[in-house]
Amino acid sequence: MSDGLLSHRDERGVTTLTLDRPDVHNAFDDKLIESLRSALLECDRDPQTRIIVLTGSGKSFSSGADLNWMQAIAGFSEEENVEDALHLAELMAVLNGARKPTVARVNGHAFGGGVGLIACCDIAIGTQESKFALSEVRLGLVPAVISPYVVSAIGERQARRFFLTGEVFDAAKAREIGLLHIAAAHEDLDTEAEKIIDALLAGGPEAQLASKNLVANISHHGVTASHALRRRTAELIAQLRGSAEGQEGLSAFLEKRKPGWRD
Repeated sequence: MSDGLLSHRDERGVTTLTLDRPDVHNAFDDKLIESLRSALLECDRDPQTRIIVLTGSGKSFSSGADLNWMQAIAGFSEEENVEDALHLAELMAVLNGARKPTVARVNGHAFGGGVGLIACCDIAIGTQESKFALSEVRLGLVPAVISPYVVSAIGERQARRFFLTGEVFDAAKAREIGLLHIAAAHEDLDTEAEKIIDALLAGGPEAQLASKNLVANISHHGVTASHALRRRTAELIAQLRGSAEGQEGLSAFLEKRKPGWRD
């Protein structure tokens, strides 16, 4: 795959998408944005893909938007700038709404939009040496497009701090505030990623999609469930209990064998 993105699917159905612009710390421009968006949509359509892993080449995960590209488009009209920003917004929406489980394998530093990519993934694993920042204010900008996903990941209170200060924080802080689930030593990154992948492969694909949708619906409605939401959650478990995948999962457990999706 061209335009700064590599794609590889292994025999287990794990598709790894690698941001491959190490000379600019995997910063993204319009071409990489479109390549990644298209690749994610292809993964969602591909019945052979079970899990999507997003990572970077070299020492960085992603430094966010390519500043040379941003400077070039600054001369565009406001309408053109809005249209350009919508392309990044669409990428974030596609990643956040992916039908397959997504794992951010954060191999190095992540700034600005790179933090947004992490926040859009279901699970994030990073190295203890990685640094993070939402540094847009130091450029006279704001993390507007990525804000819905970052605020969802780290919460309003933490977002207020890091949006306003633009300060750099380490992996321990990223884990503390919810951006990372796991902060591992650099040499243990692949081991920790494989543990998560193995755990994901043990789950039913249809149940995992339903779980993603369930979390999104619950988050949207808040803690207090309405009658309609209570009804919907009851209908959901009833549907899954009677589904082919649900029946196979229960039978496999009772028969002490692996379910069909693990063959």
